[in-house]
Amino acid sequence: MFQDLIARTGDHPNISWRGRFANACIELRSGETSHFLQLDSDGVSISDSQPDHNITLTLAASEAAWSELLGPAPRPGLQSISAMRRMGHLRVSGDFLAYYQNLMALEILFAMSRPRPDNATASPSEPILDPIVGRYINMDFQGRPHRIYFEEAGSGIPLICLHTAGADGRQYREILNDLDITANYRVVVFDLPWHGKSSPPPGFQDEVYQLTTDSYVAITMAVKSALGLNNPVIMGCSIGGRAVLHLALRHGADLRAVIGLQSALFAENKIDGEPEGLRSIHRPDVHGGEVSAALMTGLIAPQSPRPDAWETLWHYMQGGPGIFMGDLNYYFTDGDMRNGLAAGIDTAVCPVHLLTGEYDTSATPELSRQLAEEINATSFEVMEGMGHFPMSENPAGFRGYLLPVLDKIIAAAA
Repeated sequence: MFQDLIARTGDHPNISWRGRFANACIELRSGETSHFLQLDSDGVSISDSQPDHNITLTLAASEAAWSELLGPAPRPGLQSISAMRRMGHLRVSGDFLAYYQNLMALEILFAMSRPRPDNATASPSEPILDPIVGRYINMDFQGRPHRIYFEEAGSGIPLICLHTAGADGRQYREILNDLDITANYRVVVFDLPWHGKSSPPPGFQDEVYQLTTDSYVAITMAVKSALGLNNPVIMGCSIGGRAVLHLALRHGADLRAVIGLQSALFAENKIDGEPEGLRSIHRPDVHGGEVSAALMTGLIAPQSPRPDAWETLWHYMQGGPGIFMGDLNYYFTDGDMRNGLAAGIDTAVCPVHLLTGEYDTSATPELSRQLAEEINATSFEVMEGMGHFPMSENPAGFRGYLLPVLDKIIAAAA
């Protein structure tokens, strides 16, 4: 079974490159049977024989779980090493620091080497300009000067898009380029402060970044006001999917509707199966951007096209130090809505549409369904073959779910 893994990855340059400082022997256990994966500067090899040196890590799962992970279309929760661990299908023991240091190489081996659709298009014969305009807003926010970067395209109903934790507005590139959307909507995507091209404010070096409910709602409304976006639709994913709930609660009368992608009342305060996993994304002996991306492979659907999946992970590799962790303060703690606040959302005043990918192991379809029932959501649909980042990991598939929602919002305004 595991020899097939080596066959399909071949001599992958990124595995040996990532293993150039590693010398990890990883036991792959299924019941009483073990195989031993060696990861070092020579690449990767698998043996049935117990090595002479110490085992660095043991990854234990059932034979059925390993088979699904290695298969072409595993069920949700079995699509990657980190997804299996989060959902209780995989047990890890041994050197946990080595686990995080080598997680991206492991995910390349298991999840990202899986045959995927390839949507790569031929290079254009002549340069083509995207119909996207990028600009900066110079503004005061909470008593400090900020330069907020935003991109926009289209005309009509304002549609503000909120990116996920640790990433930036590039996630909505295909939405900005979709003429069926921009024919009726003025799409505006901004980078949160400390993200993407929105640099931190002066003095950032003397503080630790943490996103809160109040600051997230305030910056969104400040951008809305600065750009004169009256009665907009706001769409957000992940932390943005939580933020649209707080926005509907506090400012619903000023919004035409909100669209929550991967929305839930709460998320468990853990990354990849245990609380200390959260700290793994910001420590001096682990590459924060790379481990963040590796952990996100567990939230991407196996059906997502290879170029889109890898571009989504690239955004996470580029995040500033500590920024993803600071965003998760909002996602896990400050923005938790199990306090009864969500009952105050009036969907008759501000319609709430929910779209959730079936492969999301964070804001699962079950959690989104609970939210939909609690607030009497205007609409709710589980997106088949989608993960936590529908607009970037599989934009072509996502538009089939989004366009009907946008049409409903237009019809409601008629």
